Formats: sequence, C-alpha cells, structure tokens
Amino acid sequence: MSEPLHICIVAGESSGDRLGAALMRRLREETGGAVRFSGVGGEAMTAEGLESLFPMQDIAVIGFTEIIPHIPRILRRMREAVTAISAAKPDALVTIDAQVFTAMLAKRIKAKAPDTALIQYVAPTVWAWKKWRAKKIARIFDRVLTLFPFEPPYFEAHGLAADYVGHPVVERVAQIGPTAPKVLRRTFGIAPDTPVLLVAPGSRRSEISRLAGPISDAVARLARRVERLEVIIPVAAAVEHEVMRATEAWPVKTHLLRSGGIAIDKAERRKFAAFAAADVALVASGTVSLEVAAMRTPMIVAYQVPKSTEFIIRRLVNVDTFTLINLIVGRKAVPEYLQERCNGGDLAEALVHLMQDDAAKAVQLSAFEEAFASFGEADAPPSLRAARGVLAAIADKNQRLLKST
Repeated sequence: MSEPLHICIVAGESSGDRLGAALMRRLREETGGAVRFSGVGGEAMTAEGLESLFPMQDIAVIGFTEIIPHIPRILRRMREAVTAISAAKPDALVTIDAQVFTAMLAKRIKAKAPDTALIQYVAPTVWAWKKWRAKKIARIFDRVLTLFPFEPPYFEAHGLAADYVGHPVVERVAQIGPTAPKVLRRTFGIAPDTPVLLVAPGSRRSEISRLAGPISDAVARLARRVERLEVIIPVAAAVEHEVMRATEAWPVKTHLLRSGGIAIDKAERRKFAAFAAADVALVASGTVSLEVAAMRTPMIVAYQVPKSTEFIIRRLVNVDTFTLINLIVGRKAVPEYLQERCNGGDLAEALVHLMQDDAAKAVQLSAFEEAFASFGEADAPPSLRAARGVLAAIADKNQRLLKST
C-alpha cells in the first residue's frame, strides 16, 4: 500500500488562508483522503486540520519599507520553515501569497529537497509591474496557478507550466442564498429602508493603522449628511482589537461582524451577506473589492502606503489602477482614492454621490457584470481546478525524476 501524499502549504495572509483551506478540502476529495498536510496557515487552514508551524501573521507584512523592522522575525521564521520542510521532504510545496517570503522559501527548498514539486498559487502581478519577475519565478517553481485568464502567457513565455484555475470568489458567492442579506439585516435590527454603509478597512494591522483616520473622518461627515446611517464592518480576527478601537467613537450605529469563534464557512457566508446587505461600500484596495463586486454592491476604494513605498511604486508600475474590477474591464469604473486623496472629505463626498446618483451606481453594476462574465462558467470550481493542478505538478515532477535516473 502506497504512502499518502504529503503536501506542504504555506499561506501568508487571510485570503491565502482561505485558498489553502479550499485546496486542502479538494485534495482530500481527489485523492480519496490519501493525503496529509503541513505548513503555515491561519484560521481556515487550521479548521481543515493544519497544525501551523508558526502564526501566519508573522509573515503577513507588505510594502518595501514596512518589512524592514520585521526582518529579524521574518528571517527566523524562514529558517524554521526551511528546516521543517526540507527535513520532511514533502511531495509538493504550495506557496500562497506573501510572495517575497514564499519565493525565498521555495528557492531554498529547491536546493535542499529537489524532489519536491514547487507550486505557486496566485501568480505575482507581473502584468502590473516588474515583468522580469516572471523569468525569476520560472527558475524556481515547477508550476504556477493563476486566478485570471490573461496571466498564464507571461509565465509560459519562460517555459513555466501555468494553469488558469479561476478566482475563488466565483465559487464562494454561489453559496450565498437570495434571502441572506435580508436575514443579516434582521439579525442586526436594521430596517429594510435604513441606509447601510459597508466598511472593509483591510485585514492587516498596517492597513488599519493607516486607514482608520481617513475612514473615521469620512464616516463622521457622512453621518451628518445621510439620516439614520448605519455601518457594518466585517472584522478579521487578527485585527479585531484595532478595529474596535478605531470605531468606538463613531457617531453612527456600527455593527462589527466578528469572525472569531465562528465556523469558517459560516463566517464567510455572513461576510458575503453583509456585502450584499449594504447600499454602498468603502473598502481597502485588494481582494475584498472583487468580493464586494461579486455581490453587486457599488463601492469606493481607498488606500494609503508610506511615502517611501509610494515613491518606489510610482516608478515601477505599468498600470494606472489598482482595483481588480478596473483591471479586468480595462477602465476606471470603480473610483479610487489613494494617498492624499484618501481623506475624510473626499471619501465622504464620493460616498454621498454614489448613494444619491443612480447613474453612478449603474456604471459600476455594468462593470461588475462584464468582469464576472469574463471569468466564464468554469468546467470545474476554482478550488478543484487548483487541486488538479497541484496533483499534475507532482505527477510531472515524478516523471522527470524517473527519466533522470
């Protein structure tokens, strides 16, 4: 009887944690349970049975200058991960997000455990900036799994196998029933005609610290112009205390949608129900903007990075928008308020306009339909396609090893 597959999965942030958890479930299905897991993950992967090597938050650092004060901790975690993974020699290492950390990790595992198939799940945004990274990634990994259909050619040009597996949001929103938004409003005691703002300030402490001020100012201004306004905030467990401190003085009724102590699937469904229950949303740039769009809720995107990071980014990026919907449809359908424009006055004005102007909403809703139509109806759910990609990478690696002996 053959040994079960050993697959190591390393995720670096909450979105990657969800991807990893879904991948674990699908791999169990595809192998008939003949698989075991190790690695680094958060709540979702832990719920699937992973015992994380260390807290995922220890490597969830973004930005050029933000990494600097955390370098000692990151290097320590790198050594721990390399030691554990190279000793275990898993059949595959799947790295998700935290791409600086995971690329360095994969490179070291390639040297110490060359028989391990190396898979990057979620392609680096080489189409946006630093296209040369595609060649670098091709030297390290055996396969990359992409979320968007336009990504594989960037990697295939350098001889790297690339599978378009689809974006997980397509799979997750299918679980939300049509009555879920109404049920969520009733749960919080929000009347059907009460105007609701959804606020999603991010899942990292650094994001919360930068956006708390502008968003708090915007909410205060909006409260003076929109009667009976109420706010819903889905809160990642890792930043719950930071969000509570930032919102305790808000002059509106604020409902914190906590995820701690709740089953992952239930928390996910509640979050999407909250997205759909809102009239408009104010969200941090990132995956959440695509999730809100999937529920057809018009939004404003806000974001700030340190000045030093902005200086570098502006000289490297190849695109003029950071919002996923805008990138997919090729136009700025969703308004962005970045850096200096990310201030209470401008954000409040934009939200009032969006709440009162049906034409402005229609522009966004049309873009949302176009974006999700471009994904198409996948032959299989994204998580299943990803699991099959991982198994194919392992089979290809084993075949190459046989040929080399």
